[in-house]
Amino acid sequence: MNAIIKTALATLTGLLLSAAVHAAMPEEIIKPIQDQWAEIKYRTPEKQQADQYQALAQKSRQLAEANPGMAEVLIWEGIVVSSEAGARSGLGALSLAKEARQRFEEALKINDKALHGSAYTSLATLYAKVPGWPIGFGDKAKAEEYFKKSLALNPDGIDPNFFYGEYLAERDRAQEARQYLETALKAPPRAGREVADNGRRQEIKALLAKLEKDAK
Repeated sequence: MNAIIKTALATLTGLLLSAAVHAAMPEEIIKPIQDQWAEIKYRTPEKQQADQYQALAQKSRQLAEANPGMAEVLIWEGIVVSSEAGARSGLGALSLAKEARQRFEEALKINDKALHGSAYTSLATLYAKVPGWPIGFGDKAKAEEYFKKSLALNPDGIDPNFFYGEYLAERDRAQEARQYLETALKAPPRAGREVADNGRRQEIKALLAKLEKDAK
């Protein structure tokens, strides 16, 4: 009987450990995509970025297919595809933006809190930057709505504060923009995201400097 109990306990322990490992898997799975994206975004000449984003999007798509139902992977597939859209122009860029929007919406259906609400941040940015009807699906009201949702989930995060600050600056709401940009600049560092954090801080400082110059 003792042997049976020991075997059962060992099996249960193994299952619990397996569950713990599985719970940590999304961050481990997406890290190579995050790292390569940061290298392209902040260390690659602009003329080369579009093609490199395209290659990374293919890897992201394969990860999403291999890990169905994982919101984190879908979010990063969307981020890479939207980055490629930003690096291209014309109808091809709009098609990519629509594809990215679909990935973010799929991720929200699975887990809207994944990666501290990054799907909301990314969707908000798409709605803010894509042209409105009849050319595209851009919608400033939806952008504002999604920015608020992302900040509710991650009020101190570098990305939601930066992108909302950028959005406000583009809407000629400079005073509000500065508040969010300064919060973004004070955001705690993200472990393993040094390249992305350093690059984002440079963007924040540049935008703050522009707002200061425009105010004179």
